[in-house]
Amino acid sequence: MLKKTFKKLFNIRDKVIVEKPESFNGRLKSTREISAPPRVNRVQTPSIQPTDIPIDISALFYNLLFPNTLSTGMANELEKNVFKRVEAALNAPEAIASSVLKLPTQVVALDKLLADESCDNNTLLALIEKDPVLSVEVLKLCNSPLFRRSEKPITSLQLAIVQLGRVQIRRSITTVLLRKCIEIKPIYFRRFGSQIWRHSMQVAFLASELAQGDDTDSAFLLGLIHDVGKIAIFKLLLEGFEQADPGEQPCSCLFSRVMTTKSLSLSSLLALHWQLPVDIVEQLNRLAIVDSKPAGGLAEAVWRANLISECSMLHEANKLEDEQLNRLLFDAGIDKEQFDQLHQKLLLI
Repeated sequence: MLKKTFKKLFNIRDKVIVEKPESFNGRLKSTREISAPPRVNRVQTPSIQPTDIPIDISALFYNLLFPNTLSTGMANELEKNVFKRVEAALNAPEAIASSVLKLPTQVVALDKLLADESCDNNTLLALIEKDPVLSVEVLKLCNSPLFRRSEKPITSLQLAIVQLGRVQIRRSITTVLLRKCIEIKPIYFRRFGSQIWRHSMQVAFLASELAQGDDTDSAFLLGLIHDVGKIAIFKLLLEGFEQADPGEQPCSCLFSRVMTTKSLSLSSLLALHWQLPVDIVEQLNRLAIVDSKPAGGLAEAVWRANLISECSMLHEANKLEDEQLNRLLFDAGIDKEQFDQLHQKLLLI
């Protein structure tokens, strides 16, 4: 009471913070300056005010892939065994590349041929038709929502080359061949394989949309293989179950962290051993820098595509709050309206 009387007597007012209206400078000042991600040609960076909520998107996505596991701080014997094998794989990736996750020999050869403009369609057609399984799978993929360009079904490879063009045929063949790498045999864990492959296809699609210039094909391939390290670690986990105690499962936050951090380095080493283009390996090296967003180039396009895909799959499963989604979309450089449009396309993949 005395304090109130004193202030009134000497005309002292409480300090009031008045924010500058938007008409003065276009937007309110945030408590800390956050620079929006760089713009790309096809998706404009929105003006979004992010929140300060810390979000571990990798942990959320891991829990989506392994929904029945409990998160603990201590690694069990199964996980410790996998950790040792992952470290060994990082030191000698050729063992993983030649046995655990073997790249089909046709991938590099066919990709080079498809990229060669001097190669005529008849030569390309004859090469694909040598593998009946590949021919059938390519036709199935060409008629999928991701690649289909009309309502009329494509019934032959020759028609596919004419209607879709060599760019789409190249992408579909690469997709089919790489799909063989991640086949998960045990039924119980097949969901992981299908989910991570779906995520990889989404990232490939988004990266080709976000990439600038003439790098869309490379962006597609980079997006498709960026998570092969996760597949390799998961296959090591499956092998570890043979020596593990019954009922033992990956359940620690440490295993989640390893799947996130070590897998990107392993992806880069596998690409190098598979003799993929040098630029692809370099971009994977940039992506392997943990907790850092690549600035520019294909690596940034794939980084953003990966984040958008994870948001889409989590949003589809109702695992993200609206405030969390908006914060992550700010990092990805798109607004909610742009996300909703992309999300509808990703649901078809």
